Amino acid sequence: MTARSTRRTTPAQSRIAAVGAIAVAGALLLTGCGDQTKEKDSGSSDTAESSAAPLADQLPKAIRDKGVIKVGSDIAYAPVEFKDSSGKTVGIDPDLADAMGKELGVKFEFENGTFDTLITGLRSKRYDIAMSAMTDTKDRQEGIDSETGKKVGEGVDFVDYFTAGVSIYTQKGKDQGIKTWSDLCGKKIVVQRGTVSEDLAKSEAKKCTGGKTISIESFDNDQQAQTRLRSGGADAGSSDFPVAAYAVKTSGGGKDFELVGEQVEAAPYGIAVAKSSTELRDALKAALDAIIKSGEYDKIITKWGVTDGAVKEAAVNGGT
Repeated sequence: MTARSTRRTTPAQSRIAAVGAIAVAGALLLTGCGDQTKEKDSGSSDTAESSAAPLADQLPKAIRDKGVIKVGSDIAYAPVEFKDSSGKTVGIDPDLADAMGKELGVKFEFENGTFDTLITGLRSKRYDIAMSAMTDTKDRQEGIDSETGKKVGEGVDFVDYFTAGVSIYTQKGKDQGIKTWSDLCGKKIVVQRGTVSEDLAKSEAKKCTGGKTISIESFDNDQQAQTRLRSGGADAGSSDFPVAAYAVKTSGGGKDFELVGEQVEAAPYGIAVAKSSTELRDALKAALDAIIKSGEYDKIITKWGVTDGAVKEAAVNGGT
């Protein structure tokens, strides 16, 4: 307090020296009050900035300085992420990312890529994260190819934010008695490449008996698989439940497809982060927990009609 007052009152002391000691004391007192007011104003400014993005300081400095988190995503998976009629990227993931961005003081920029290349893009640093209805599995955490069982990379960490199972759907009115995965033996299914649906179809095909198998046609994105099924080029399709349900509800005004059987293999969706990016991973978890606590998360999940998959808190590597 003394040093600060001395710096600010030196000119005033020169001007009022002839007035006497009482005036000097008064000047010092007033100046001290002024400094306290300024200190309070400065503190208020800092508080306002912190309130605007309360978790900004938890991000790595390089990302904080850029103000951007680059997101790898397969933007053809409605309602999780897709392009609307104007070409804007919309859906559950973009809405959650926007809400988290406000907590972190950065913008999440979605970049389109095929699903089975997203983790590769993450390893090559093309993306900071991958957010694309990606199921958190031990194989992905450890960099294991789920089909061969061989190590193919370092693996990634996940920040889990939603739970979804896998569903089968058929052309409307043509379910051909398909209710479970075992009913697919001797039939053809369309799936998106690199997904849990593809893994399940391959696993089930090995169980078929009597000379039957499951014919599997894999596509770069789910919309291509839907188009194939819609045209009669397959007996069934499979996607994550929110995606299958959305397709059933919207494709052809609800006249193209129907869900069959129950969803299976319920598991968490995770935001994928490089193993080395622990600071970013923890900042994302903090941001997700913040929007869950504030109620913003529930608003977004309710908006897209997927409340059954909501989580109560973020988790790291909760998949099995």
